[in-house]
Amino acid sequence: MLDTAYLTLVGRVLLGLLFLVSGIHKIADPHGTQQYMIMMGMTWMTTLFYIAAVAVEVVGSLSLLLGYRARAVGWLLFLFMIPTTLIFHTNFSDPNQMIHFLKNVSIMGGLLYVARYGAGRYSMDAGLERTEAAAAPPQPLRKAVHQ
Repeated sequence: MLDTAYLTLVGRVLLGLLFLVSGIHKIADPHGTQQYMIMMGMTWMTTLFYIAAVAVEVVGSLSLLLGYRARAVGWLLFLFMIPTTLIFHTNFSDPNQMIHFLKNVSIMGGLLYVARYGAGRYSMDAGLERTEAAAAPPQPLRKAVHQ
């Protein structure tokens, strides 16, 4: 029988890889990325938005891959996807852009799942919780008072 904790790991890795590849592509072609941003109407502070997008995608993806602070990163990437989707994928007359819009909405659903349920058993978060629980001093027993 398949341990379902592996499914959480696989889902988290698949989400993380998507953002890692996207961030690497942005790093590989900063000028092209910023030109695309300008073409889509982001005519000011493109360098700042470019740096922020790379940082969010790379750091967020690594956090998802490792399962470190996964709930917070799930929310961060979910919130990042809202303006990204609305700015770059709302030309619904183009079937390709409609597919990208729906893909992003689906990814946002996966990120909400991570934000709600966390990284799962096979993650740094779970390992840190186990370490903290083992290091915590034992709680003293309380006397039961019967009347």
